[in-house]
Amino acid sequence: LAFPSLQPFLGIAIAIAMEDAPSIRRGNVVLVLDFGSQYTHLITRRIRQLSVCSFCLSGTSSLDTIRSYCPAVVILSGGPHSVHEEGAPSTPEGFFDYTISNGITVLGICYGLQLIVKVLGGVVKPAESREYGRMEITAVKGSTLYGDIEMLSRQVVWMSHGDEAVVLPEGFAVVATSVQGGLAAIENNSIRVYGFQYHPEVTHTIHGMETLRHFLFDVSCVLADWKLQDVLKEQIQLLQSTIGPDAYAICALSGGVDSAVAATVVHKAIGDRLHCIFVDNGLLRYNERERVMSTFKSDLHLPVTCVDASERFLSKLKGVTDPECKRKVIGAEFINVFDEFSSKLEDKLGRKPTYLVQGTLYPDVIESCPPLGSGRTHSHTIKSHHNVGGLPKDMKFNLVEPLKWLFKDEVRKLGELVNVPKSFLSRHPFPGPGLAVRILGDVTEGNALETVRLADEI
Repeated sequence: LAFPSLQPFLGIAIAIAMEDAPSIRRGNVVLVLDFGSQYTHLITRRIRQLSVCSFCLSGTSSLDTIRSYCPAVVILSGGPHSVHEEGAPSTPEGFFDYTISNGITVLGICYGLQLIVKVLGGVVKPAESREYGRMEITAVKGSTLYGDIEMLSRQVVWMSHGDEAVVLPEGFAVVATSVQGGLAAIENNSIRVYGFQYHPEVTHTIHGMETLRHFLFDVSCVLADWKLQDVLKEQIQLLQSTIGPDAYAICALSGGVDSAVAATVVHKAIGDRLHCIFVDNGLLRYNERERVMSTFKSDLHLPVTCVDASERFLSKLKGVTDPECKRKVIGAEFINVFDEFSSKLEDKLGRKPTYLVQGTLYPDVIESCPPLGSGRTHSHTIKSHHNVGGLPKDMKFNLVEPLKWLFKDEVRKLGELVNVPKSFLSRHPFPGPGLAVRILGDVTEGNALETVRLADEI
């Protein structure tokens, strides 16, 4: 099977909060529909750890969006809602007709299981007592979901639910129960629909990875063809075709792993038409500017211009105390600095750079997704990432975000493939807005910045 197109990695479309999914050739794609669980991104990550291509979409995505990915498997995530609530998220109309007619395997996890039961004609009711925490379950011998794998026949899992399925839809069978007698897993092999009432993706479920491995490879028959070498190769091709042979790009290097790997990948794609800038925003760690500029020059061999904009950033932050506001102020001011840098480059090159490279990661996008009630997803905003929520709407650049659909561990592995030094890849993570979000209140008051710098250095 063909490796799925990685068009979304350019960040042109944010699939978890959009209705127009990127074009993807049919392959072993596992879609995770997000209904608001705090573990949803972890499901996607676990699947990728098993070398299977996986993407996360909003649970309210249209059927056309889901179809455009040509998935082999669709996983319905957990969530904080009850299927009885008015306006509770659900699959789009015609979803199960589509999956059944196309032989697509469906797995519901926690809320997802209850949604399957309700939509297909079963009955879900509030449980007399919640099942929360570690719980031992016993599987039915000969079931498809557990097979003959001894370690899965009796195991400790992580439960978190207040509703329970009391009547299953026609054709379904209970294939695992908890020690309290509660339903733990269901299956209907004739329509390839399955469900776990627990969370196999969390480490609290002792044999969770083996459960997912069995489900993906033995039940769903997908192939382990997700390789970062393929991601890198196709990403470079996509960058070359998107940016074109004549356009220029600028990249904001923060001194962190993400932006450094993003810059290195783009530099491999377009060479010296990438111009990097490192901005000292006055919110850096102790001696950060000197250290990272030395690394850029001696180890990464990237052409970098250093701009000292500390006074202008701190003046913009004076009196700002809310962390979300700080992020947006910093994001907007970065764009202003980039505009000025771009204008100077235009004078030098005779052509204005039209692309801005950022090291945005998949979790940044997930955490910045629109809140409940926005009509686009039922997940709550964890934090607005400065690359996602802090950019002005009238920005003059086209964004290029080559890491936007990768997790941190994948970025580090990608960095190894493009020869970023291991010493740099192992750097301790540091927030993009810097010390502004590590200091409570106004960062310009007293000597707060210097105190935190010295403490951090210790």
